[in-house]
Amino acid sequence: MARVVVTGGSGKLGRAVVTHLAEHGWDVTNVDLAPPPPGQPAAFTRADLTDLGQVVEVLQRIDDRYSGVDAVVHLAAIPAPGLRPSGATFANNVVSTHHVFHAARLAGIRRVVWASSETVLGLPFETPPPYAPVDEEYAVRPESTYSLGKAVEEEMARHFARWDPAATLVGLRFSNVMDPEDYARFPSFEDDPASRRWNLWGYIDARDGAQAVRRALEADLVGFEAFVIANADTVMTTPSAALLAEHFPDVPVRGELQGTQTLLSIEKARRLLGYEPQHSWRDHVGG
Repeated sequence: MARVVVTGGSGKLGRAVVTHLAEHGWDVTNVDLAPPPPGQPAAFTRADLTDLGQVVEVLQRIDDRYSGVDAVVHLAAIPAPGLRPSGATFANNVVSTHHVFHAARLAGIRRVVWASSETVLGLPFETPPPYAPVDEEYAVRPESTYSLGKAVEEEMARHFARWDPAATLVGLRFSNVMDPEDYARFPSFEDDPASRRWNLWGYIDARDGAQAVRRALEADLVGFEAFVIANADTVMTTPSAALLAEHFPDVPVRGELQGTQTLLSIEKARRLLGYEPQHSWRDHVGG
């Protein structure tokens, strides 16, 4: 049984990731400052990831609980702009991610999957994207300190991968994470489509986010790769082509849009990870 440390395993996406990995045979340790939910199928260690010494320890050995780690999933972070002052967000997120990358290298862990963000694509798209659906092919366009931190993390990953050509560092650019209980409000988005234009009406079901993490852990990849991770559809019932025509009329459309397909392209994740979303808000709410 392979051992994985999941940082931030007590958070919204982290809870789904811990459960999913445990169900698929991984021995999971949740490392977080926040306590885990009751019954979580993982050991728990409380650690401050801004302290390099603590990160080095949790990625090597925790007393008599385990010795040696096969992979790391790094999800712990201040999860969005505006929750803390910008300097505090940058200092927490970028430093923590550096410590995870560095401690993994010291421990000889060559598979690191971490949460990048859809925000590096240019969210909230007050400046329209260069084309749609957006993908990983254009240079990152951070528009907030939170997003700038994620862009810095991706650049760090490129160099950690360069320093160790056998290492794999995968940044998953997760869309807006949702649990099934969040879906009750989705029909109300039709009353004000502009309220969701900031991320091209995208979302990611936490369970599909967890699937993407597992596939990134298991994929035959070497080096640094970034993937947009979203659901296959939008949060809307209005067709995607109509949404673009009304809200981003000057943005070139690449390919033919089918119905309510996502405008955050997941084709690279499908191709290289075998990722395919299994859940939709429409399964929980008529749409």
